[in-house]
Amino acid sequence: MKKLFFLLLTLLVTSVMFSQSGKELLTLDNYLIPKNKKGAVIGKVIVPKGEKVSLVKDNSKLFTIDKQGNISLKKDAAINDSSPYRYEITLKTKDGEKSFELVKDDFIRNKVIAHRGAWKNHSASQNSLKALKKAIETGCEGSEFDVWLSSDNKVVLSHDPTIGGKTVEETTAAELFTIELKDGDHLPSLEEYIKCIKEQNKTRLVLEVKTSRMGKARSEAVADSCVQIVHRMKAQAWTDYITFSFDAAKRIRELDPTAKVLYLEADKSIEEVKEAKMSGIDYHYSNFLKDTELVNKAKAAGLLTNAWTVNKEEDMKTMLRQGLDYITTDEPELLMKIIANLK
Repeated sequence: MKKLFFLLLTLLVTSVMFSQSGKELLTLDNYLIPKNKKGAVIGKVIVPKGEKVSLVKDNSKLFTIDKQGNISLKKDAAINDSSPYRYEITLKTKDGEKSFELVKDDFIRNKVIAHRGAWKNHSASQNSLKALKKAIETGCEGSEFDVWLSSDNKVVLSHDPTIGGKTVEETTAAELFTIELKDGDHLPSLEEYIKCIKEQNKTRLVLEVKTSRMGKARSEAVADSCVQIVHRMKAQAWTDYITFSFDAAKRIRELDPTAKVLYLEADKSIEEVKEAKMSGIDYHYSNFLKDTELVNKAKAAGLLTNAWTVNKEEDMKTMLRQGLDYITTDEPELLMKIIANLK
């Protein structure tokens, strides 16, 4: 009875928190700065039609904004290999001011997404900070990881609903963060992961919002919290989203209309995914083996494609031949070797 009361109370708090969450966030449609291109257009500010937006802070004095909301480098300005990689600007609308980080585009594009980080061939736990650092060191395009909300509504990393003998959604963050992982690591928070990824501009994060066992509102609340943290920490340039929850996926899209969001569950048609304004599909690789035209169908609809979790050499080569945009694997080193040999 006590446990049931606790769960009901948590759901009530979640429902209230979600109902009071913010509306669509101010976003750019791109945060990456091309190198060696004077006056390059970087991205457009997404605001309601007719609303004015102005650039009110730019310590680098490199950027400008036009009447259409396009942010560009100034006419004679360019960045190169020796330039810093992070630049903060502040924009103002009628609702107030918001800061963003624009990032020099040195990001890797080799299709390799390390599943829960690069852990398998290292002394690292899945979803740990060490696994993330190893994915960066290995040279992966992205490092995937999984998040839940703790009982006190903090975002924590874990693939399974339980870790260290504790049920994530029924345990406080303070208790969860005491759980020890391999090699002296600890269970990390989303903030720690973002802080780590922002120390470089080569590898990106692929954030999986887990489907809550407490229902739709809780799954949406996980999505809501993650997007809010990413924006608060100005990490949009580093962060993509995936989820098995269509409700969570739609919530991410509602909050951030320009975020890259891929849907994991192969229970929707290409048309339904497209209509929901998802960025792409991220299906188990067996779906692409079963339907060899699936990649072409998705691309014809303007959707990105990813396959998970591809660990055998033969399957990796098949996915590469099909032309998927990304391949998620527990063996990023092997996939990178195969890709290098195909060049």
